[in-house]
Amino acid sequence: MIRHYKIRVSGKVQGVWFRKFTQVKANELGIKGFVRNEPDGNVYIEAEGTDDAFKLFIPFCNQGPESAKVEHLSIQEGELLLFQEFSIQF
Repeated sequence: MIRHYKIRVSGKVQGVWFRKFTQVKANELGIKGFVRNEPDGNVYIEAEGTDDAFKLFIPFCNQGPESAKVEHLSIQEGELLLFQEFSIQF
């Protein structure tokens, strides 16, 4: 089953290549959607994929790249938007 999740990551998550690492991991897992930096210092992700893909993606988002320090992860399920790729929004 394909699911849509809205994920907000807080902590030291900007300026540490979090968006690029997220895009690479999403592409490895076949997840579609986007990632962007938010003005409040958080990272926001909307992603669509299988339950199996999210079993690997969510723990990745909770850790991030080596120089990141994730303090909190919030996840909310949403309506499918049928993304065609996983992009970095600027």
